[in-house]
Amino acid sequence: MTMIQCISPVNGEVYAERPAVDAATASAAVARARAAQKGWAKLAIEDRVKLVMAGVARLNEMVDEVVPELAWQMGRPIRYGGEFRGFNERSNYVAAIAADALAPIIVEDSASFERRIERVAHGVVFVIAPWNYPYMTAINTVAPALMAGNAVILKHASQTILVGERMVRAFVEAGVPEDVFQNIFLDHGTTSALIAAKSFDFVNFTGSVEGGRSIERAAAGTFTGLGLELGGKDPGYVMEDADLDAAVDTLMDGAMFNSGQCCCGIERIYVNENLYDDFVEKAVAFASAYKLGNPLEQETSLGPMAHKRFAAEVRAQTAEAVAKGARALVDPKLFPADDGGAYLAPQVLVDVDHSMKVMTEESFGPVVGIMKVKNDAEALALMNDCKYGLTTSLWTKDAERAARIGQDLETGTVFMNRADYLDPALCWTGVKETGRGGSLSVIGFQNLTRPKSYHLKKA
Repeated sequence: MTMIQCISPVNGEVYAERPAVDAATASAAVARARAAQKGWAKLAIEDRVKLVMAGVARLNEMVDEVVPELAWQMGRPIRYGGEFRGFNERSNYVAAIAADALAPIIVEDSASFERRIERVAHGVVFVIAPWNYPYMTAINTVAPALMAGNAVILKHASQTILVGERMVRAFVEAGVPEDVFQNIFLDHGTTSALIAAKSFDFVNFTGSVEGGRSIERAAAGTFTGLGLELGGKDPGYVMEDADLDAAVDTLMDGAMFNSGQCCCGIERIYVNENLYDDFVEKAVAFASAYKLGNPLEQETSLGPMAHKRFAAEVRAQTAEAVAKGARALVDPKLFPADDGGAYLAPQVLVDVDHSMKVMTEESFGPVVGIMKVKNDAEALALMNDCKYGLTTSLWTKDAERAARIGQDLETGTVFMNRADYLDPALCWTGVKETGRGGSLSVIGFQNLTRPKSYHLKKA
């Protein structure tokens, strides 16, 4: 029997473990979901929405348990209160638009013909959620999928093994049928086998590029729909007319929050030469002000990375950059809690270039490189010199200029004067090795359903 374990970054010990189910048990769970989905889809949309939102409310009632559990599992300090703000914002928005997003498109309703296009649930949706924002990333698909009439099977990363269990418990306690929304513990082999056997009608995966490739290989030839949100190396560009203090505060928070473990976190910054020196000085002060420590203590503002191997990769990228001529400006003596393991001090690098992995490969940690640029053309070339494309953050007072640059950016979302945010009214999507598909917004509902046309001749 394979045991799935969460090794807590707080103390390096096993925090929770669950046995992975075998293929037969997993297939039986999917069969129950498929049987239950028919009745769930026949409920009125408003009834499904009401039950899903009751599940959201029930999870909110568990806040005193959820927040410390997250700290133990993946290291986010309790002072930030979990993920409830984004979790609720996204749930509320998709609930508000569900009826309109799923409404039939009426082409003709006359004495002679009734012609319409309806949105029909896929059936069973498989959600594979990551550990970095385990509640928010899951709800991006879980809420609209259930509202649209799908059954959902949820599998969380081992690092946040308790999250799926708690989500399902909350929703079932609120009235969602237990076979319609199920949590399951799976190893990689069984996961791939289920996908290859066409067990699911749609698979949504958030995780690494290699994980996404594994999902695509498993699904090859099955014609199963896939939504993939994979790696990122999101840039910020600070133009000469930017609000400097606002740019520093937002971009550096985007680089360091959650110990840099954000899908759309800022991993590289390009600053116009006129503001460069001031930006760097303020950025170093910002990073130096963090308190690295035990995430269960209220004064801690920067917790450990989720696993020591993730921190090791950031250290390796930083060391490589320094060996190639970069300078690390944050004094490590300010962070005595840095233990060489999961607890990692923040760092700001200058004199960096794109020969260094820290500027081209996903870091997913509390390090950011800052480069000086002369103009928009140079910044644009550097921002696009990347195999990923999730979000880009532009800083200027000129919206037309931002939009013009945005047209040439190879990215899923263009931000102006903000960063590291997911707007549920807009499609969350990426290009290049960041993946394909899109969640949330009206488009998210479209991806979680299929069109079905009716051409009814009356006379």
